Amino acid sequence: MKRILSILIAAMAVSAPVLANEEFAKEKKCTKCHATDRVKTGPSFREMAKKYTGQADASAKLATIIIKGFKGTGEEMPANPQINEADAKTFANWILSLK
Repeated sequence: MKRILSILIAAMAVSAPVLANEEFAKEKKCTKCHATDRVKTGPSFREMAKKYTGQADASAKLATIIIKGFKGTGEEMPANPQINEADAKTFANWILSLK
């Protein structure tokens, strides 16, 4: 019985959804270039929220940029393949909530 309980607890820990917030951003090294309220090398999370809020599929667009990166005229963000799709969507939704 103890073994089954241990297995269930371990499974729940592995499958627990990510809590996207500034700690997640720090853990994934996003804060090297971004901050919540100020511009660093990249735009602030709040600026991103303002830019994408109201756009169709804003969460999906941001999640794609988080994973695949971005290259534009004078702007670039490296890819983050260590962030899975579900976590990227959760993180994107957190960013959008900052508007």
